[in-house]
Amino acid sequence: MAARKSKKRAPEPTEPAPFPVVGIGASAGGLAAFQAFFAGMPTDAPPAMAFVLVQHLAPDHKSVLAELIKRSTTLQVFEVEDGMQVRPGCAYIIPPNRDMALAHGHLKLLEPTAPRGMRLPIDFFFRSLADDQRERAIGVVLSGTGSDGAEGVRAIKAAGGTALAQLPTSTEFDGMPRAAVATGLIDYVLAPETMPAQLIAFAAAGRTARVPAPQTEATEASWRALFGLLNAHTGHDFSKYKPNAIARRVERRMALARVSELGAYVDYLRTSAGEVDELFRELLIGVTGFFRDPNAFAALEAKVLPRLFSDRAAGGAVRAWVPGCATGEEAYTLAMLLQEQADLLEHRRRFLVFATDIDGRAIKRARTGVFPAGIAAYVTPERLARFFVREPNDAGYRVKKELRDSLVFSEQDVIKDPPFSNLDLICCRNVMIYLGAELQRRLIPQFHYALRPGGFLFLGTSETVGEFADLFETVDTTAKLYRRRPDDDRVARPTFGGFGARRPVTEASPPTPRREPRGGNTELRQLVEAALLAEYGAVGALVTERGEVLYLHGRSGEYLEPATGEASLDILAMAREGLRRELASALHRAASEREAVRRPAVRVTTRGSHAHVDLTVRPLSPRGVLEREGARFLVILSATREPAPAQAAAATDAHQQGRAPELRAEVEALQAELRDQELYLRAANDALRSTNEEMQSVNEELQSTNEELETSKEELQSVNEELATVNNELQAKVTDLSRANNDMANLLSGTGIGTIFVDHKLRILRFTPTVTQVINLIPSDIGRSVGDIVANLVGYERLANDVRTVLDTLVPIELEVQTRAGTWHLLRIRPYRTQDNVIEGVVVTFTDITELRKARDLLRESAAERRLAAVVVDSHDAITLLDLDGHLLAWNPAAERMYGWKATEVIGTDVRALVPEGRRATELDSLQKAAGASPIAPYRTRRLAKDGRLIAVSIIATALRDGTTRGVYALATTEREVVDET
Repeated sequence: MAARKSKKRAPEPTEPAPFPVVGIGASAGGLAAFQAFFAGMPTDAPPAMAFVLVQHLAPDHKSVLAELIKRSTTLQVFEVEDGMQVRPGCAYIIPPNRDMALAHGHLKLLEPTAPRGMRLPIDFFFRSLADDQRERAIGVVLSGTGSDGAEGVRAIKAAGGTALAQLPTSTEFDGMPRAAVATGLIDYVLAPETMPAQLIAFAAAGRTARVPAPQTEATEASWRALFGLLNAHTGHDFSKYKPNAIARRVERRMALARVSELGAYVDYLRTSAGEVDELFRELLIGVTGFFRDPNAFAALEAKVLPRLFSDRAAGGAVRAWVPGCATGEEAYTLAMLLQEQADLLEHRRRFLVFATDIDGRAIKRARTGVFPAGIAAYVTPERLARFFVREPNDAGYRVKKELRDSLVFSEQDVIKDPPFSNLDLICCRNVMIYLGAELQRRLIPQFHYALRPGGFLFLGTSETVGEFADLFETVDTTAKLYRRRPDDDRVARPTFGGFGARRPVTEASPPTPRREPRGGNTELRQLVEAALLAEYGAVGALVTERGEVLYLHGRSGEYLEPATGEASLDILAMAREGLRRELASALHRAASEREAVRRPAVRVTTRGSHAHVDLTVRPLSPRGVLEREGARFLVILSATREPAPAQAAAATDAHQQGRAPELRAEVEALQAELRDQELYLRAANDALRSTNEEMQSVNEELQSTNEELETSKEELQSVNEELATVNNELQAKVTDLSRANNDMANLLSGTGIGTIFVDHKLRILRFTPTVTQVINLIPSDIGRSVGDIVANLVGYERLANDVRTVLDTLVPIELEVQTRAGTWHLLRIRPYRTQDNVIEGVVVTFTDITELRKARDLLRESAAERRLAAVVVDSHDAITLLDLDGHLLAWNPAAERMYGWKATEVIGTDVRALVPEGRRATELDSLQKAAGASPIAPYRTRRLAKDGRLIAVSIIATALRDGTTRGVYALATTEREVVDET
């Protein structure tokens, strides 16, 4: 038990702290952008974030992108494998022919489902990045054609993430960066080499930027000041929005501004009007898209839309409203469904969709009806062909005019501005989730007021009618579809911000003049409201001089209705029977005379009955509007009582009696003219019908051709992007090969080894300059047989045969050869093998070994000398060496033993010092004579030992010669002690 208790478990591997994940998308020209991006990365320490690179790659070409990126960064670089976990300080590269997604911090590889040419891998990955990382998601769009990445940027921003785009002027292809910038959601537009520093600074600021809850008086004051600045600058009050949603957006703006305290950020807002605009747009970013929540729209299509048209009388128009429409995707989605439902009916039915939002920039984009190519992931191919056309240069899709004309976009604050009226459907999805409970309680009764009895309300999946279930009955609980109950007198009529009391000005919201939104709509609305209040709440419409409706107030359905055919805002076309003629006359007179015109008790046909209305047309000249956009007129319709019959009859009779002859003549002339015009129009109509049929036939053929060309263009565009990527990689490879070739050439030249490359047919492929010292080669010899070349070798003429032998046997050959110049070379003939172990010829090398041979000869001589020295040292006879003057040069150990003198004592001394005095004069001559004798014979003499003894010795003297003209240069003696016979 004790042992078990003392045993420690291995620590569990810890998960890294949350870190940002940067998705980087590129297409054509992406390699250079990637390299520039990582070149700007600091090298001292890896950043605490991960990088995932998504490149448009050719599906059938092996990518070397990971290998190329490794050379530009010190980060760890991986080509993604399925299930790989994302770690900070690493870069991950998408492999070819795969889509990639991020789920729970792991990268998943998927088979592409879209056909080649329609794949959008960057959008696909960015969407998964936004879903998985939320506010830690960062998207970067680099060089490329098309618009891949733009839809992904929307998803990242909707999740609270950050988006960057490459500066278009720094790209090779600017299509993708421009499409991303066009969304209006990009936080930074930078050159790629400056992006890493910005990302690192943003991540560091994000770790310290925290927005405190309004718990203390100081933080409450900061929040009040922030909301006051927003309200004063934009005219919109965000103080009643959900605090958590607001706090997340403010934190992100604080990180971008590199401010860590809320109070400091409020001070920054006071000094930067541009930052107030950016914060305003940040707070407005919402999740939108085509057919978002497909199941909910399927329920709408099945359970609501058929009832909308069936409840409408023939000729009546279905009216729908999409508040908080953002950039219009949901409004266009509803319009497509309405159009498809109308096409199923036997008789053509009209519909009109009103789409509003408080963001003027979003409304402007919605009006253009242009969306990136990424919408193909949400809109079926059939609907794309039916309702959209492709933009030039693959810039996305544009809504067709037929669908666009059925929508009216306008800037409106659903919280404080009056709603539309007499509506059949309100589609307000994912708007109330950002609003506080107080605003939600105000909004639901407002929707009840705007809907006609039996109208439908379509909310988001996380939204309900809450405490107002008595106002609506549930149609589909899951899809959040509701139907308006009949009017109930107990329900209070809602009040709207434009007509109620204004919020009092506080210290946090000083009475700064409110900035006018684009187009001057706020000023116009205020003028209309003031004028209508003066007329005691009458129905009113603000129109242009041409009769185009700019603004409606009140329940105008009694007097105005949408005209049959294409949607139009012409008030004369919308005027009901009985009102149109008087309205046209009054509008014309007011425009010409610039004064108010009144028409009392005009009889109007309304829904099968008759009503009388006082008509007033009043010119308006709001400050600055007349000069910019022309005159405006307020049409006021006030219900009135029917005039007394006697008064009406008397007035009518008197008027008719005075004009009877004139009217009869006018009627006859008009009838004759009408008959002529009818004949003319019938003939013209027949001709136009024939022309129209021909034009329809031509149009169908052109449409078919255009679709085929669009398909071919998309495929070619995709192939072109892939080829551009492959070309960039190949160019990098060519650069590497050129560098390697230069290195190899310098290596071969620097080693001094002569080399010849020979193919299977013994033809010379290339050679190094050094080999020309051995074989007579010139550049024109490339391609000739090696057997035709003259070699400067002595006694070696079988080079061609040896090369053929190596090719046949694959056994290398080595031998030493000598040139006519006397230099020696080691000749090696080896097979030439490729990396795949295929023999494609031979390599012949000549290595200069002249110095090696000399060293070998010297070593041989040295070895002989060492052997002779061993004999001298080990000999039992005394051996000495003397120069010609008798000086001792060598003295072996045996001599030391015999005479007692050490070598150090006698070397350099005269040999005659070792001879008894009586023989010193003749000793040297005797040695020289003995050395020159032939044959060599010993002679006897005496030597002095160190101890003074005389030793009788037998000496054999030998003369040493060096083989040159010098002759004898030394004498060698071998001395042996003998018994003295005397």
